[in-house]
Amino acid sequence: MPIHPLPSYHFLVEWGGTRITFIEVSGLQIIDEVIEHHDGSDPGQVAHKMPGLRKYSNIILKRGIVKGDNDFFNWMNTKNLNEIERRDILVKLLNQNHEPVITWRAVNAFPVRLSGPVLNAAASNVAIEELELAHEGLIVEVS
Repeated sequence: MPIHPLPSYHFLVEWGGTRITFIEVSGLQIIDEVIEHHDGSDPGQVAHKMPGLRKYSNIILKRGIVKGDNDFFNWMNTKNLNEIERRDILVKLLNQNHEPVITWRAVNAFPVRLSGPVLNAAASNVAIEELELAHEGLIVEVS
């Protein structure tokens, strides 16, 4: 049976049980910092390396603007002093049967940037908005 890589265009995003359509999702990254240290009794001039803190990149969601849909803006407006509504976000890569093969779960995500579209009278592009999310962990689940 041949094994073929999955296409990146067949995915869905869920938050709070709601499916939302997006044209692009990026930033699904887990990064372990590297700590370098030198042992004073080591005669070599070599820095030893060990894993440090784990960090997660911000996730960027892009979608076409639809009249009357203010979900991104409303979520940004839940901020009150240092509190904001947090949500678990699921990004699912789907197979040809529309079943999830890999799911990325961003834990306690919240918006940190909302960008409106680039407006250009000489172009005929769709108006795209962009939402950037910070989160506290990325769990990868393979089906």
